[in-house]
Amino acid sequence: MASPISKIILFSILLLLSLYKSNGSSPHGEKMTHLHFYFHEILSGPNQTTLSVVKAQKNNSFYGMVGIIDDMLRDGADPNSKLIGRAQGLGVGASMEQDNGLLTAQNFVFTDGSYNGSTLSIFGRLVLGTVIERPIVGGTGQFRMARGYTLAKQLNSTSGTIILEVDAYIWHY
Repeated sequence: MASPISKIILFSILLLLSLYKSNGSSPHGEKMTHLHFYFHEILSGPNQTTLSVVKAQKNNSFYGMVGIIDDMLRDGADPNSKLIGRAQGLGVGASMEQDNGLLTAQNFVFTDGSYNGSTLSIFGRLVLGTVIERPIVGGTGQFRMARGYTLAKQLNSTSGTIILEVDAYIWHY
């Protein structure tokens, strides 16, 4: 037979669990948002969106390279799909391994739709050709106090472009 103390503890736990809303919001107002969009990078030509500021010092490696981006965030994989924002930041060749891993720091700046004026800050490792998982470490506007992660996969890209399909899972207030 359960003691009165254990019954009180069990009741308290059940009460707290019942207060947690099933719609993705916490009792403190935190929400979960899932975004799906496409990251478009143009590597060369007149509309280039990436630039190498410091060249890699080793052949066949990104190690030592520093690059900047101002890439497009679109609602589709088609280069003519609706522009919803920009990915602005930098990448640093920080891996001596053959995977050419980049340390990235980026702001996803939303310029259209319901998240217009809001940003997400992304920081983490990027290796093309793999599922790219990076943490969301902050945000502004509707994504104030954001945390979460992004999952991205490279789509069929040409030699002059890279297109990533991105899913962002965001907890914010």
